[in-house]
Amino acid sequence: MGTAFVNPAFAQSGSLPLQDLSSFHDPGPSWSIVSDAAAALDKPHELSFSPGTGVLLNLPDKKHPGQDLFFNAEYGDIDLELDYMMAPGSNSGVYLEGRYEIQLLDSWSKTNPTAGDNGGIYERWEDSRPSGLQGYEGHAPRYNVSRAPGLWQHLKVSFQAPRFDANGKKIANARMLLITLNGAVIHEDVELLGATRGAMEGGAESATGPLRLQGDHGAVAFRNISIKKRDAANEPQVANNRRDNVDPIYVDAPVNTVLRSFMDVPNLRIVHAVNVGSPEQVHYTYDMDRGLLAQVWRGGFLDATPMWHDRGNGTSRPRGTVQTLGTPSFTLAKLANAQAAWLTDTTGTGYRPKGYVLDDKDRPTFKYLIYGTAVTDEVRVLSEGHGVHREITVANPVDGLYAKIVAGSKIEPVSKDLYIVDGKAYYLQLEDTGNEKPIIRDAAEGKEMIIPIHGKLSYAILF
Repeated sequence: MGTAFVNPAFAQSGSLPLQDLSSFHDPGPSWSIVSDAAAALDKPHELSFSPGTGVLLNLPDKKHPGQDLFFNAEYGDIDLELDYMMAPGSNSGVYLEGRYEIQLLDSWSKTNPTAGDNGGIYERWEDSRPSGLQGYEGHAPRYNVSRAPGLWQHLKVSFQAPRFDANGKKIANARMLLITLNGAVIHEDVELLGATRGAMEGGAESATGPLRLQGDHGAVAFRNISIKKRDAANEPQVANNRRDNVDPIYVDAPVNTVLRSFMDVPNLRIVHAVNVGSPEQVHYTYDMDRGLLAQVWRGGFLDATPMWHDRGNGTSRPRGTVQTLGTPSFTLAKLANAQAAWLTDTTGTGYRPKGYVLDDKDRPTFKYLIYGTAVTDEVRVLSEGHGVHREITVANPVDGLYAKIVAGSKIEPVSKDLYIVDGKAYYLQLEDTGNEKPIIRDAAEGKEMIIPIHGKLSYAILF
């Protein structure tokens, strides 16, 4: 491209101020600074926004044609960290040195991602190669850990620039040392033999170059951009923080799979955890001691190394991007009124877990007794892996019985019966509430939603 940059020097380490567009070279008309962004799941390629500062927004249209955004400064070895939000169906990318692209895409429905999906290292390209083979040497993420459109996603990259001798000859290729997406490792020590498709300057490589955000393929937002020069003595942590050379023991779920173990969640070890895996690569943990849907995750199923290696300690760990659903607590409680404190133990409840039964597809439905009534709790993975559906049925509900659905820092309405939770971490879609209105009230972590339950209650978690 031959673009001239305002400041061809290494930037100072730290977070990029997003008060205006002064950190970028000649920003196009589709880029602006706002305070927040949001998406409607049924409106492709659209993001809405709130005025203010702190979020970098790209909204290309006919009046505001999209173009790539180049940072003023150039970088070599860096650790990059940022949040981004995709519009439904949208496409973008982060180019290290303006040459090596990490794809950003709405890949929410993908089970088997390719190099062109969210988190992929995009392929190289040569027009002279035979038809169908022009693209090559792309690297797909280990698994798809993408979140839904309109949710914030978190990307971390440790990048090592190519090396050149005093005569300008390349003596070492660039490397993606470690890439994590939404907390899950998706690439580790990937050597890049050359620039990826769409690289600046025709793909000619250099020891430094500007960061570049793709802006001509759809609506996208960024925030919390942190750029630090890498210290060669401070190598990125390896997957699972494991440096003891123990071969990991992974459990996959090519079919519906159930595995019991201990499971550590924030502030609690669940000792009667039932972990349920699916071929859609959406999985969950159910706490038998509380009738609780404790967490959901997308990606690989379980790392059973802590449970099965050597003497083991009984625990397993999710192998993907995990979404907890609030501080662990009982799902059902009998309250004197809608503002009464939630149940903290089983005293006076008569709570008794009754195990689970498997359907013809090996999917469990959980059963327990509480307040003298029988409860069935059915959790099912949604089609295309968009999340999970939960249906709770109470045989003979007592007066004043409530269900706690979710808890988080915020619970905000999006549209009829649709809420976004915990600072745009996941969606809650209410379905059958028995004509009861949800109650959003103050809680230890910020807010919680409770609903009176008289027979059946169903909802979905989309993430």
